[in-house]
Amino acid sequence: MEYRSSQVFTSKKSALVIAHPGHELRVYHWLELAHPLVFILTDGSGRSGTSRLESTATVLEKARAQRGLIFGRLTDLVLYHKILERESDFFIDLADELAEGLYQHQIEYVAGDAIEGYNPAHDLCRLIIDAATRIVRRRYKVSLRNFDFALSGPPDACPATAREEAIWITLNDLQFERKLNLARSYPDLGAEVESALASNGEDAFRIECLRAVEHALHCYHFQMPPFYERYGEKQVAAGFYDRIIRYREHMLPLAQALTRYVERVA
Repeated sequence: MEYRSSQVFTSKKSALVIAHPGHELRVYHWLELAHPLVFILTDGSGRSGTSRLESTATVLEKARAQRGLIFGRLTDLVLYHKILERESDFFIDLADELAEGLYQHQIEYVAGDAIEGYNPAHDLCRLIIDAATRIVRRRYKVSLRNFDFALSGPPDACPATAREEAIWITLNDLQFERKLNLARSYPDLGAEVESALASNGEDAFRIECLRAVEHALHCYHFQMPPFYERYGEKQVAAGFYDRIIRYREHMLPLAQALTRYVERVA
């Protein structure tokens, strides 16, 4: 088993912040090593209305991770409504609450969803993480490292410029088997798990990569409409939703509002 940046694992308190229950499976062995405090924005119910929180609670118990105060606070439908209505004050309050939780628990580094343009909840989660970590640094003058990990595509995807700063974990056979078994037995994610394994190959998930993030609030830019817009158009056409979450109309204004708030924090 190989560790780089191994000093992150020694005597450092960590937090995991994710949009949906189930994302923790991507970094399950890190979860076993770090025993982070876990914050989850939604219950993962999607259109079905079936919460995934209890399934994730079982995963966290196996890894001896702890629940944070924000733990499935919203349904997905409520979150999407707040994005569509551009309720920036709500998300600013959420970032502030997360910042207070990180500071009160003396968290030294945070890992969470990456911005990929795949799902607006994932991107918003990252924007909230970045705001919260910067609030902690500005308000309390403490050091707080910030990492993300890929949710779509290869789990070891990492820009060349970020490879030295990243945390890399390579699982041995027993650790990998434990991770795969948990992922495959997780209710309601079977199709997604098998699709990811088929697309990337099983062995790709032996590697867990947490990439250092800096100033991502200033970098929420897409030249072309992100995937979630194109997917949203199909969902609206199918009659599942009434409105489409748009990058420029909805997500970018929320990112800008969070940035402006952070810049005012003394």
